Amino acid sequence: METLGHLAHGFSVAFTPVNLMWCLLGTTLGTAIGVLPGLGPALTIALLLPITYQVAPEASFILFAGIYYGAMYGGSTTSILLNTPGESATIVTALEGNRMARSGRGGAALATSAIGSFVAGTLGTLGVAFLAPVVVKFALSFGPAEYFSLMVLAFITVSAVLGSSSVRGLTSLFVGFVIGMIGVDLQTGQPRFTFGMSQLLDGVDVIVVAVGLFAVGETFYMASRRYAGKDEIVPLKGSLYMTAAEWARSWKAWLRGALLGFPIGALPAGGAEIPTFLSYAIEKKLSKHKEEFGTVGAIEGVAGPEAANNASAAGVLVPMLTLGLPTSATAAIMLSAFQSYGINPGPMLFMTQANLVWGLIASLFIANIILVILNLPLIGLWVRLLKIPAPQLYAGILVFATVGTYGISQSPIDLVILYLLGGAGFLMRRFDFPTAPVIIGMILWPLAETQFRRAMTISNGDWSVFYKHPLSLTLLTLAFIGLIGPHIYAFIERRRTRGPEHVPGDA
Repeated sequence: METLGHLAHGFSVAFTPVNLMWCLLGTTLGTAIGVLPGLGPALTIALLLPITYQVAPEASFILFAGIYYGAMYGGSTTSILLNTPGESATIVTALEGNRMARSGRGGAALATSAIGSFVAGTLGTLGVAFLAPVVVKFALSFGPAEYFSLMVLAFITVSAVLGSSSVRGLTSLFVGFVIGMIGVDLQTGQPRFTFGMSQLLDGVDVIVVAVGLFAVGETFYMASRRYAGKDEIVPLKGSLYMTAAEWARSWKAWLRGALLGFPIGALPAGGAEIPTFLSYAIEKKLSKHKEEFGTVGAIEGVAGPEAANNASAAGVLVPMLTLGLPTSATAAIMLSAFQSYGINPGPMLFMTQANLVWGLIASLFIANIILVILNLPLIGLWVRLLKIPAPQLYAGILVFATVGTYGISQSPIDLVILYLLGGAGFLMRRFDFPTAPVIIGMILWPLAETQFRRAMTISNGDWSVFYKHPLSLTLLTLAFIGLIGPHIYAFIERRRTRGPEHVPGDA
């Protein structure tokens, strides 16, 4: 009942005309960004971070959450009609969705995708509303040692998940550590990594880093990979309404996808890729129409993964809001927005910023309703966006990034840093180093350093404080398993596939 009371208060915040306008703007922009191949919610939110200096926190996060949810919806359109997944989470949707479109059932594929996204998004948002307060009560028992161990677990798991290898992920994370240490040490007053430049005494603005890596770097990368040919857009045939048989085949897949996506998305090493692939495998196994998979397209292969994708997007908000741990690139950018307001996500956020948290959660319910209305009737409009020339699109992103960054402090140094980081972001994408761990390391390292110092001060310099507390020991053990577990598994798999080695001289 307490949660329902908080949620009712959140709706009173979200239903104000100004916040409804931000929600509508976010969902519309998010859908458009999701439709355009290569662009994603992380890039878009990074571009819009400078508005945090002009508008209230509630408005900013309602806008960002609308973009996040909208991009999840819009990405399916590109996957189904163009066979070009906008993000890794929509790869599975393209497998069956594009085949359905080519066999004249594109309308049904888009319908099951949009309705499944609504069902899963609503269930996932309910999960955020009721699970988050439980996690907060648990997190309030954390001391400095537990918090530091939790940060170590986050560093290891996020770096392993967001990169093609743990070495690349940890390298990106270390770069973030270095950037996070630039400026004056708040405890000793000593400047670190400033190289004698007074402009760096306050550190590097997290918004400049986010926009440089995600907006400028990503734009450089997309432009470098542009090719001369044109993608074939499959024409939309048939009705946008599903038949009774298609409804019967879809609704169970929606529920299964939601039940898979939300808990996995809420894990520190979750994300959206794992539940979407799991959902596809389960639907293929349970389907009575296995012959449609990989041929004419099976509707369950669209319904389940799309539901899992949207439910995991809601799940990602749980660790971010309750523990301050981002588990995706978009969550890392949103965390930097909290930083720009001087707000630290964590257990106390629900008490000190109740209007913000519950207004944000309530706005997600409203966003889901708006997105169903936007996506199905206006599908023709979204398809036309695919005809925007790429050079004009990339130029617009760079202009917007430059103007927005300069508007923060009117400092030319910020622009130099922006494009240096943009070049670094391009090289990282070119050589397959993930960029999200840089933001995560930059934001979380100062917090981890503070908690480490507090733990050592309380224990009078005794390192055993990190393994004498059962919860801290458990978290550090999980981090160690997360670091070496994949390597052990890969070694066992290699031995299993290779078989026993033949020793010369044996019979």
